[in-house]
Amino acid sequence: MKVGPKLIFLFKDPNGVGPAIFAALQPNTNNLQPKQTSAPFELSLDKYGIRDFRASGDLLHFIDYQVLLMENYEPPVVSCAINQVLQSIIEENSSSSMMPTLVLPFLVQASTFHNWDKNDSAAVQQLAYSLRTLGLLDPLPRVLKFPTVLLIGPMHPPQRGDEYLEDAHTESFAGLEDQLQPINCSSNGFRSVF
Repeated sequence: MKVGPKLIFLFKDPNGVGPAIFAALQPNTNNLQPKQTSAPFELSLDKYGIRDFRASGDLLHFIDYQVLLMENYEPPVVSCAINQVLQSIIEENSSSSMMPTLVLPFLVQASTFHNWDKNDSAAVQQLAYSLRTLGLLDPLPRVLKFPTVLLIGPMHPPQRGDEYLEDAHTESFAGLEDQLQPINCSSNGFRSVF
């Protein structure tokens, strides 16, 4: 899988955060922006003994960065799928002297942190999913020596009365593209941005 200097790594999570970021980063057709191309990908997991699943998703190409949106998998398939995608990136970029910087957004509802209630099963489930995904993504880029930026932050629902907009996540992430320009991680290690 050929990628550029920056790769935003997302999942089609049950809360819709990954797809919302993916949608928010696609250019507005009303503006004159560089043309992007989107391509689905599918990688075999046979070498892990997994025949029922494939590492699949969509890869959105821009001039300065790419956005990878993977399908949602359960352990242990998710570890194998992540590893296969990262190995594919290494193989395709072996001629380049520099590995791409992985950008890993880790976003959780603000209320999960501020009004923590262990009896709220939805909040507990969302936090558990987010931490599990982060736990799986943490060691693999380190072992494979990918420079990695971990973006950690709260998500806030829209403040328009009691109605919840379907595109609330998209509105929350509309400015993320501007934040990608200053990211430059030249060493092989994690950098967190809060």
